[in-house]
Amino acid sequence: MDIRSLQVTDIITQQFDYGGHPIHALQAGPDSGPLILLLHGKMFQAATWQETGTLAKLAEAGYHVVALDLPGFGNSPFTNIEPSEVLKTVINQSSQNKAILLGPSMGGRIVLEFTLDNPDLVTSLILIGAVGVQENKERLKELNLPCLAVWGGEDTISPLTNGRLIQQEVKSAELVIIPGAPHPCYLDQPNEWHRILLRYLTEKLPA
Repeated sequence: MDIRSLQVTDIITQQFDYGGHPIHALQAGPDSGPLILLLHGKMFQAATWQETGTLAKLAEAGYHVVALDLPGFGNSPFTNIEPSEVLKTVINQSSQNKAILLGPSMGGRIVLEFTLDNPDLVTSLILIGAVGVQENKERLKELNLPCLAVWGGEDTISPLTNGRLIQQEVKSAELVIIPGAPHPCYLDQPNEWHRILLRYLTEKLPA
């Protein structure tokens, strides 16, 4: 396929290399757009973001979006490398030196801890029912960048108190609750999720 014929909403397969280990990804959107990296939860994969329509929505809004399969998930073979090293590799191999990081549940914990350790590589942090919040409670005040926390009102995996803790401890954090939604609130109410996400990006980080 001629890359020049691709439309911004086309979703294509990409592989990043980490020391000979392939990291599978799906990407869409203009190369010149702000980079957004999407991680997934424990039971999901990069293709989940295609199924929800999130890849297409972000591409249409002008962002260069990359959804990753972490090692051992989706089409990425299992390796012993840490997810944080995967994120560094992807950011370093991109044409940009910073990224907006988005992660639900397990992926939320990964992007939260990565941002705490590598704030210079992150433009903004978007968490969806992230786990691991309490474990990083003492460090949350270190975050000094735009942050969106989206929680399902009926989340029983990562209770709403975790979202409120982020709102309380992170100076720039905004908490949005989706009433009646369970832990994977973005899957339960995708239209509302996209409305929240695109409104936040438009107001805080216009493409």
